[in-house]
Amino acid sequence: MRPRVVYVHGNGNKVRAELLKSQWDTALFGRDMAEASRMAYWAPVRYPEPLPDLRPDPLDGRSELIEVTPAAVDRAATEPPEDFVARTLGEARREAGEIALEGRAGADESALVDWLRNMTYLADTLAQAGEPEEPGAELPLEALPLRRSGRTAVFRLLVKHAFKDVHAYFFGGAGPAMREVVKETLAGVDGGPLVVVGHSLGTILAYEVLMELGREVELLVTVGSPLAITEVQDHLARPPAVPAGVAAWHNASDLRDLVALDHTLRPEYAPQERVTDLLVTNDSGNHHGISEYLSQHEVRAPVQRIFDGTG
Repeated sequence: MRPRVVYVHGNGNKVRAELLKSQWDTALFGRDMAEASRMAYWAPVRYPEPLPDLRPDPLDGRSELIEVTPAAVDRAATEPPEDFVARTLGEARREAGEIALEGRAGADESALVDWLRNMTYLADTLAQAGEPEEPGAELPLEALPLRRSGRTAVFRLLVKHAFKDVHAYFFGGAGPAMREVVKETLAGVDGGPLVVVGHSLGTILAYEVLMELGREVELLVTVGSPLAITEVQDHLARPPAVPAGVAAWHNASDLRDLVALDHTLRPEYAPQERVTDLLVTNDSGNHHGISEYLSQHEVRAPVQRIFDGTG
């Protein structure tokens, strides 16, 4: 039987499901895979309409897609990190329909707030890596070639969306519906070897569903994943471990990816011999873009070997 691949997308709104699947196919295989691939498209759980077809994902770090006024960019450059954390947390709570005292997090929420705070300070470290002396000059760190205010806006956009969708998953009641999309997509796949590929928040969905179902998976691929972060592990339904049906797990991240933050799954997810942690180069604007992850040789080659029958 022919192998199949199931994709689970990450944070933020996306283009329509068919186009998103084709984009992932092209990045991973160099062509559309037709019925050999499926997208677990959970975006409608959180967003009423998909992004327009011709608009790339703003969470790939493309500065031209950040719809902010000059005043908003200036605020991003000067707003203290703790104020940004408080504002983002407040927005996440309002989206979840929660009533909470301003500035106070519940006991169950506190670990995830720590993650938000850590992401924010790391984002600011990258944003303040230095000003280019002239347009196009290289920065001390491989950050965006923008003025500090622009870099801060890009990095904080990623932080805000990543946290708010993860918050909605764990605390806002969106988790069951998001997981159900993944379960239904997997249920529609039968036959030969199965590969599951998750990005960002999608790695949490894929992981928790596979832990629950025990589905046999030849290869689980996670990219830009927060699953190694203690504050995220604290909220998983089951203690960290390789899902029983997963034969091999490859986890890839860029050291500059804020969402990954911690880059090694192997120490926490037993049996360790099934887990391979890979450091790759993701040169998207915020080092978190999905196409840049899937096009890396270290990510593509094991998947393609399975589809070529040599894995």
